[in-house]
Amino acid sequence: MSDNKKIPKLPIGFSDISGIDFEIKKKVIKTLEDNFINYGFTPLEQSIFEVSENIGSFIADDPENPMADVYTFKDSKESITYRYDMTAGLARSYAASYLELPSIYKRYSIGDVARREKPQKKIRLKSFTQADCDIIGNVEKPQANAELCNLIADSLLKLNFSSDQFKICVSNRKIIEGLINELKINDEKQKLKVFRAIDKLSNPNIGIAGVKDLLGSQRKDKSGAITKGADLSNDQIQQIISCLEIKDFKKLSTVLKNPISKEGIEETNKLFEILSYGKYLNQIQFSIEKVRGINYYSGWLVETELNLPNFGSGLSVCSGGEYANLIGSFKGPPIPTPGVGISFGVTRISAILSGIKKLDIEEKKPILVCVMDKKYLAKYYEILDELRSNGISSEIFLDPTKNMRKQLTYSSKRGNSVAVICGENEFIDQTVTLKNLFAEKGDKNLQVTVPRKDLINEVRKIISKNN
Repeated sequence: MSDNKKIPKLPIGFSDISGIDFEIKKKVIKTLEDNFINYGFTPLEQSIFEVSENIGSFIADDPENPMADVYTFKDSKESITYRYDMTAGLARSYAASYLELPSIYKRYSIGDVARREKPQKKIRLKSFTQADCDIIGNVEKPQANAELCNLIADSLLKLNFSSDQFKICVSNRKIIEGLINELKINDEKQKLKVFRAIDKLSNPNIGIAGVKDLLGSQRKDKSGAITKGADLSNDQIQQIISCLEIKDFKKLSTVLKNPISKEGIEETNKLFEILSYGKYLNQIQFSIEKVRGINYYSGWLVETELNLPNFGSGLSVCSGGEYANLIGSFKGPPIPTPGVGISFGVTRISAILSGIKKLDIEEKKPILVCVMDKKYLAKYYEILDELRSNGISSEIFLDPTKNMRKQLTYSSKRGNSVAVICGENEFIDQTVTLKNLFAEKGDKNLQVTVPRKDLINEVRKIISKNN
């Protein structure tokens, strides 16, 4: 006889989350959201789907196939796409309602996104949670950018990362853009390939040699897979590489003298001046190669990297930048409206914190009210209601046909900390028996019988001791 039962598996790159990992993720989200509010951002819950034509052209690695990296569906007469990030949706939302919003709009959004990427267990999935903050409006750019840099540093410290465990790398896309223009690279698709090649410089599997290949005709990785390059000349490649190898920021202004590069350098100088007014300057460094591969970015860029023994260095957990023209691609504001934003990788941060046990999580395991005799069921529910009314997570055993041993076996698997046991003698004597399920055998406090009126205080004592 054939077995037609389905295999219980998820698609590759997707995951469930439960238990302590879920609690850690909840705390990460709560910490970030509290800090967003503390910095003056207001919430916006965004749609998980967007009209495909609104987002496809911004994000694809392959310009010839702009929807390659997204999940797209046919819904009635239109094509819709599960959101790739929060930024394109924010631009659409702002363009539709800008008249109702303040001249400087500061919003945060927290939610899931999905991408057709090569997954890595826990650290890179195809579906994950992001927490975004954006500032839209005609603002003093370096000031807005500094505000977001400070927010990143403050948030990571509140998540219990130490200052030596992360660095905030900033750049300005105009610096490289000016050089590209100097080199007479005019084709927009070719420009994007150059940016995406440079952005991979910090990837240890690619490095400077891989970037050269990507700036040239093609790159072949260890698996044999080939990525088409930007097809630059040897001279163009060498000039870009020479610029990328400049480590002294001050030297850039002597090498790059075109107007666009100079503008990017001046904006970066102003950024660091404003950062010096705050307390997180030492967490921030200039990294010219941070140019981001999404083509709606324009000026300032940021990428935050962790350096942890168990996870390696250069692990990105928060990135973003300026987008001068994204909102202008929609009908709406009559004048260009720039924006700038950052995105925290909630799923990645949660996985890392789970691995290094940096967050103090109190996992609330309910206590169990055992059912020893069905005729006292009403009394058991009285106990249950009293526990819950006093904020104590509690459950009643839902199969009274099971004996006490089986109820306690359930309780052990469930992770209950306390079992409330009441039989006829306890009800007659107006007492309750409390079994500490975390106590070792032989512990004198393993099981105690106390007056019924002391139930709440005694339960809290046991829970406090177990924590």
